[in-house]
Amino acid sequence: MGNTLETVYAFIDSQNVNLGIQGAGWRLDFARFNVYLKDKYHVKTAFLFIGYVATYQKLYDFLGKAGYILIFKHTLDLHGLIKGNVDAELVLHTMIQYPNYDQAIIISGDGDFYCLVEYLAKKIFPIIHEV
Repeated sequence: MGNTLETVYAFIDSQNVNLGIQGAGWRLDFARFNVYLKDKYHVKTAFLFIGYVATYQKLYDFLGKAGYILIFKHTLDLHGLIKGNVDAELVLHTMIQYPNYDQAIIISGDGDFYCLVEYLAKKIFPIIHEV
């Protein structure tokens, strides 16, 4: 990414990233991660998709102060198991924001967004002619 004049947005699936990092035995410092994205990839705006649980307000305040734009997903309590799948919201907001960025970084711990990445790659680098 040599051209820093391009507008770069990050779209982050917080739960998948967090679980993936924890699964490797590490802890992700989200504040430092945002600084890394800005320094390394010149990310202008970082959207963090996260399930909303009222008792985690201090976490949400911290993430907002760390520079993320938080996109909340309403959660369901399924007999003590909190579920808040953010995949649809991440895809939707990536497409809503499409006119505002030149490059997107999709950050997740799984392959759920392959079709989104594939679509964006075709839009940004269209095939000149088909064989």
